[in-house]
Amino acid sequence: MKSKNETDSLNELIILEEQQYDMQLELLKEQFHVAYESLRPINLIKSVFHEVTASPEIKNDLANNVIGLGTGFLSKKLMADGSHSPLRKMIGTVAQFAIANLVSKHSDTIKTIAGNLLKHFFNKQKN
Repeated sequence: MKSKNETDSLNELIILEEQQYDMQLELLKEQFHVAYESLRPINLIKSVFHEVTASPEIKNDLANNVIGLGTGFLSKKLMADGSHSPLRKMIGTVAQFAIANLVSKHSDTIKTIAGNLLKHFFNKQKN
């Protein structure tokens, strides 16, 4: 049996190292592509939106704030709609923020009371 000389062994080792280098380079390119895609603005927005919609705590807070802003807007419309008086408009804006803040902080209680009123109302309608 003929033994390999050192040159042949070195050439085989070089070929193996080149193959390993090529494989690692491909993996690095794929990882770079994944990182690049995840940092694109639209993908960042999508991931944040997904996190927001997946979290029940954030959903609840968002719903409470939307309810608060809606009631605040409605109260301003009721108080200052069509008024040309700057004082009345200013009072309407202050009331809007105050009511929005109050409703968003106590929205769970308001939801419970509103639910009970609706149940009571619909039970009377059936009877």
